[in-house]
Amino acid sequence: MDVQIKTALVSVSDKTGIVEFVRKLIEMDVRIISTGGTAKALKDAGFDIVAIDSVTGFPEMMDGRVKTLHPRIHGGLLAMRDNPDHVAAMKENEIEPIDMVCVNLYPFEQTIASPDCTFEKAIENIDIGGPSMLRSAAKNNKYVTVVTSPEQYCNVIEQMQANSGALSQELRTDLARAAFGLTAAYDAAIAGYLNKQAKVQYPELISLAGTRVQELRYGENPHQTAAFYKLPAKDEASVSSARLLPGGKEISFNNLLDTNAAFELVKEFDEPAAVVVKHLNPCGCAIDDDIKEAYRKAYEGDVVSAFGGIIALNRPVDEELAGTIMESYSRFGKARGAGGFFAEVIIAPSFAPEAVELIRTLKAWGNRVRLLETGPINRKNIDTAEYDVRCVVGGLLLQKRDLLGWDPAELMCVTKTKPTDQQLEDLRLAWLAAKHTKSNTITLAKEKRLIGVGAGQMNRVESGLIAFKMAGEQAKGAALASDAFFPFPDNVVNAAKAGVCCIVQPGGSKKDDESISVADEHGIAMVFTGKRHFKH
Repeated sequence: MDVQIKTALVSVSDKTGIVEFVRKLIEMDVRIISTGGTAKALKDAGFDIVAIDSVTGFPEMMDGRVKTLHPRIHGGLLAMRDNPDHVAAMKENEIEPIDMVCVNLYPFEQTIASPDCTFEKAIENIDIGGPSMLRSAAKNNKYVTVVTSPEQYCNVIEQMQANSGALSQELRTDLARAAFGLTAAYDAAIAGYLNKQAKVQYPELISLAGTRVQELRYGENPHQTAAFYKLPAKDEASVSSARLLPGGKEISFNNLLDTNAAFELVKEFDEPAAVVVKHLNPCGCAIDDDIKEAYRKAYEGDVVSAFGGIIALNRPVDEELAGTIMESYSRFGKARGAGGFFAEVIIAPSFAPEAVELIRTLKAWGNRVRLLETGPINRKNIDTAEYDVRCVVGGLLLQKRDLLGWDPAELMCVTKTKPTDQQLEDLRLAWLAAKHTKSNTITLAKEKRLIGVGAGQMNRVESGLIAFKMAGEQAKGAALASDAFFPFPDNVVNAAKAGVCCIVQPGGSKKDDESISVADEHGIAMVFTGKRHFKH
């Protein structure tokens, strides 16, 4: 059933496009009721509007806390127009029907994001009347249209203009669905803030509100549907806050997972760093005083696995760095005879226009690679309160993010041989790479670059053997990291055979003494961190 729009209540915090929207409504003879600042803006634009207090018979009071919470408003929204009892009640109480509500809410999330936001200011920015009207209108969408965003204005006006001022049930239902999603997300933000203020990490009930960024072509596999949702804006540089530059292919579900894995590892380093990830695990990682050299070392760590991988950089990409990335195609890709090197995504703080143009000129893959620009990386902006959420069938597992990095003050050398400063640098890189690699994990680093990775095996010995095989002769003099303790000394025995010179591991095994003894026997330096980094 189409419904003619004769009266609209307009009360918006975000006034983007509202003057033009109301202008179009008035041109179609819609009567406008408005409140507070919105009423002033519309009057200033020259519109003849009806003030809310002339409808309710009560002034706006209590600093605006009470203005729309009145039977003449909610009765006008909730009344079923084909119900005789409802119609009689409206007539008896002088309630006029309201056919449209155009409301967006107090900017609660923007308010609490401000560094100078007080608790009192946050509370005052909890909208009560707005959500109440939205819910009333959305519930009664058989008769009432609910508009919650400037993005909806055009569609509403176009349908009214094409339909003699009426709107379809299909559109009203769709707008009601969006309104309930908005109020749910709004309440989730308020509850999250109050939980944080009360230092409640895991409340009795939790809602995680995300905004759909895009529907994806498919999920991990073509038979799975998927979409990408963004959580409320944070200052932290991340995949979710990154801007996808024009020109590349549409980003995919797997791209986003892998890019997140790559970028979270490269964020661990203050010095210039580069990471290459394939299937959520780093196959390349390196640091250097020069970001170009860091990239070369990272890419050359495992050229075969790097094909079709994700490149993450913690420095801006200028034309020279872009040339270095393209050079890796010329030097290694062609020799492989497999169409050359191809990266699915390059993520970095920024891209110079000349760098983008240069990358796009590469015939083999320049027009396919996705470029994600995150803005500057500032570790002070890392959101320590954010949950790491995992799904099981029928439920959610929540934990705090693993934000522990490399803390030299916490290290304990347990062997007779002590690591040199250079070895400590390699141990740091190996340890941080292990943190971002699927368990069970063994990583090898040498000369500030990753040279071997054993990831996701059911036993740690097998992970070690894979890492040693990958490193080959380079394992001699390398640093080894294990994401969890050695339950037996066999990994240390194998490390000694491969020529490893130093090891970092959490410690804590009943057989630590045996592992230490083997390390001492072979002159291997071993340090304990006291912390593990399981990543399932």
